Amino acid sequence: QVQLVESGGGSVQAGGSLRLSCADSGGIYTNNCAGWFRQAPGKEREGVAVIEASGRTTYYADSVKGRFTISQDNAKNTLYLQMNNVKPEDTAKYYCAVLLAGPCRMVPQYFGYWGQGTQVTVSS
Repeated sequence: QVQLVESGGGSVQAGGSLRLSCADSGGIYTNNCAGWFRQAPGKEREGVAVIEASGRTTYYADSVKGRFTISQDNAKNTLYLQMNNVKPEDTAKYYCAVLLAGPCRMVPQYFGYWGQGTQVTVSS
């Protein structure tokens, strides 16, 4: 059974850094596209970054390009999101997810396995 568990969220000042982790008990990262999404209060869930199963290709939302980096450690069955130079507008609950069907793109409806989320709060 697939179980995704996020960690690493918290409160940070603008300009600071955080690293989110997502542990996958089922070891499915090695064969599937995976990604990070976020949802702020009153807003729809949006894609942040995705990484293809090979790990060689990544895609980022324009709002985080150059600041966030998605990576995976297949030996540890763990997905990461390194967040640098964070901004108040990055405040949201962050979720990791694994693709169920479709192309590896930041479309939440394509992803079938989700973690419970971890809160990130950035203060100015």
